[in-house]
Amino acid sequence: MTPALQITGLRKAFGGLPAMNGVSLEVLQGERRLIIGPNGAGKTTLFNLITGDLAPDAGAIRLFGEEVSHLKCHQRAHRGVARTYQIITLFPKDTLEHNIVLALLGMSSVRWNAFRPLAVETSLCEEARRVLGLVGLERSATRMIGEVAYGEKRRVEIAMALAQKPKLLLLDEPLAGLSLEERVAVKALIAAIPRDVTVVMIEHDMDTALDLAERITVLHYGSVIVEGTRSEVVTDPKTHEVYLGA
Repeated sequence: MTPALQITGLRKAFGGLPAMNGVSLEVLQGERRLIIGPNGAGKTTLFNLITGDLAPDAGAIRLFGEEVSHLKCHQRAHRGVARTYQIITLFPKDTLEHNIVLALLGMSSVRWNAFRPLAVETSLCEEARRVLGLVGLERSATRMIGEVAYGEKRRVEIAMALAQKPKLLLLDEPLAGLSLEERVAVKALIAAIPRDVTVVMIEHDMDTALDLAERITVLHYGSVIVEGTRSEVVTDPKTHEVYLGA
């Protein structure tokens, strides 16, 4: 089976400082992959290169067998890539429903009709409520983003990504800043994502996210230093040296 994501020799530097130093990895379709590493390891840079937010200096990125390094962000989105961000990027003065509608609009041909009021696109609103239902927020659809709890905002971000019907979903620290109760809810949400969606997740707290992953990649100074199953990575001395502090 063609891998969902295949990265070969990926390099990116900022002012001469390497952020990606020849990274190569392969994620199978349907896989749950966890990317971990200390601060500054290059985790978010890796996501930005996969989505097209950054252009690589060298290397290749293949999505389901297609080389996409030359494609723009929206072109990769239309090929099935969706993501969340480490820092919440929602419109706080809009409703939960409208935030989801905007995500749907980006993937719809309706976006080209600037003279047609968005309010008449009832199908987008219906789909937005359906997606909010997937993350348990359908009853809060008309509330403003600025009025809901932090954990609910995290769920809205995941809903926005799911609304795009991705084949490859990138989650950048979806559990960051959550209370214990909120973490349980968001972890259950991630675990329930259908297997036809490949999930790659960055998470700083490995203990919290460990049971969500089948394979783990450890980054350090822009390089892959350990990769394998949960047990292989946890017991590897290099993981303890650079990440677990032992």
